[in-house]
Amino acid sequence: QVQLVESGGGLVQTGGSLRLSCAASERPYSNNAMGWFRQAPGKEREFVAAITWSAANIYYVDSVKGRFTISRDNAKNTVYLQMNNLKLEDTAVYYCAASGSAVTPRFKFNVEGEYRYWGQGTQVTVSS
Repeated sequence: QVQLVESGGGLVQTGGSLRLSCAASERPYSNNAMGWFRQAPGKEREFVAAITWSAANIYYVDSVKGRFTISRDNAKNTVYLQMNNLKLEDTAVYYCAASGSAVTPRFKFNVEGEYRYWGQGTQVTVSS
């Protein structure tokens, strides 16, 4: 059973930056996808960003494009989310996720059900 552990959350003022990390206990699967989702209070969990094993494919939700950057270090089984110019609406619990199989052309990167493994979440709070 692959375990994912997020870290790096915290309290930051608007315009500030945070870097989230997600360490996997082992390589989830070759050619898999890793993603970040978030859930704000009273809202459903939403897709934030995703990256394939080779980083050839990277996806972002429109609201974070130009501000967030997803990356991965396969040697460390770790994926990162660099968040810059944070806004109040970025406040949420951020979850790391990993697919349990190789990515296929039909893989839907923004769909929760595509990901088999999930972390416990890390809180990001942006204050004015």
